[in-house]
Amino acid sequence: MSLARLQKEPLTNLPFYEERVDLACAFRWTARLNMHEAVANHFSLAVNDDGTRFLMNPNQVHFSRIKASDLLLIDANDPDTLSGPNAPDPTAWGLHGAIHRNVPHARCVMHVHSIHATVLASLADSTLPPIDQNSAMFFNRHVVDAHYGGLAFEEEGERCSQLLTDPKVKVMVMGNHGVLVIGDTVADAFNRMFYFERAAETYIKALWTGRPLRTLSDAIAEKTASEMDDYPGQAERHLSELKAILDEQEPAYRN
Repeated sequence: MSLARLQKEPLTNLPFYEERVDLACAFRWTARLNMHEAVANHFSLAVNDDGTRFLMNPNQVHFSRIKASDLLLIDANDPDTLSGPNAPDPTAWGLHGAIHRNVPHARCVMHVHSIHATVLASLADSTLPPIDQNSAMFFNRHVVDAHYGGLAFEEEGERCSQLLTDPKVKVMVMGNHGVLVIGDTVADAFNRMFYFERAAETYIKALWTGRPLRTLSDAIAEKTASEMDDYPGQAERHLSELKAILDEQEPAYRN
């Protein structure tokens, strides 16, 4: 089916249609990057002012198949969420529900077990040092959860959410687990997740050499991170280009 045909379908009347399209694109591109984990892992996007209503992927559907209409609309304050016919994965509810209740500035939340970020999460010291421009983006902007407590059901989700209360912190390296990234929009969170994985890959491969690392000074690392914080339009352009590619190659993501 052509993109023009899809855009004329009644699905465009779905609540939060454009947000759904952005999120569906992020799911599919994450699969293309091999940053997914079979039918696990979850993304969510807040759609009301206080962040407590959010879109999220359905339970155990492969990222490469997710469409705009598949996304669940969930209320973080609804205790009956897991008893409904379209209940999300319980760990997705536990982690994302807690974050959307407790961290209103976390508009978009992306959690993956991508290879290099998870290797970083498995090290005794899981901080990411500023050894290049990409890793410097995250200087003083990531936190390490060193107290993994098992699957992210509600108690674990509540605990993890408390590590994201500082608005400057945009990434949580989940020790012995994976990584969680937050952002203002889908574009913002996806761009950050992409670059964190790239930065972790560079760091891990640099460690493989066994040679001393060329680490940036705190002053230069903070300057670089601040400059990247204010870099205009890059995240939005990144997602726009990914949607353009999907529009050509697999436009059903908009369905």
